[in-house]
Amino acid sequence: MKIYTKTGDAGQTGLFGGTRVSKASERVASYGDVDELNSLLGVICAHETDTELCAQLQRIQGELFTLGAELASTPDKAVNLGVDRLDDRDIERFEHEIDALERDLAPLKSFVLPGGHSQAARLHLARTTCRRAERGVVALAASEPVRPEILRYLNRLSDLLFVMARHANFRAKVDDVPWLGRKAKG
Repeated sequence: MKIYTKTGDAGQTGLFGGTRVSKASERVASYGDVDELNSLLGVICAHETDTELCAQLQRIQGELFTLGAELASTPDKAVNLGVDRLDDRDIERFEHEIDALERDLAPLKSFVLPGGHSQAARLHLARTTCRRAERGVVALAASEPVRPEILRYLNRLSDLLFVMARHANFRAKVDDVPWLGRKAKG
């Protein structure tokens, strides 16, 4: 099978279900942002020595692929993807994972800037990439049907990535970088 089909040369792509759409459509942008997040999680795992974290991120990568496939489908065809779609159990699992990680962390007393340990900085980048993907899906949902579980999944995933970043600093014995604000000049 050849990797190039030439069917997208005029700026259109095919959705699962057969519909052709512009590569600039909100639907294509939304699953493209999810794909970018998925790739970033792969980069994090490539630099990761914590096998438990990497296994967790790889599980999320599989889920993001499923989510992307749903977004890459004609809305009425998404139910026939042949894979289990994400649901509230996945969102609840994120909440349990967040709670477990937060048990080790000091309560937040200020906003936290991305940074600290290099692993934490990469996880913060994944968090912001996830937020962009979420915004893209919100934009898509304003004009086309999107299951609410997709939005909840991305919202909770960004929360998990934030806590993972803080936990990476904790494990590395590096302080989170607090935002101190600016003092008013007077």
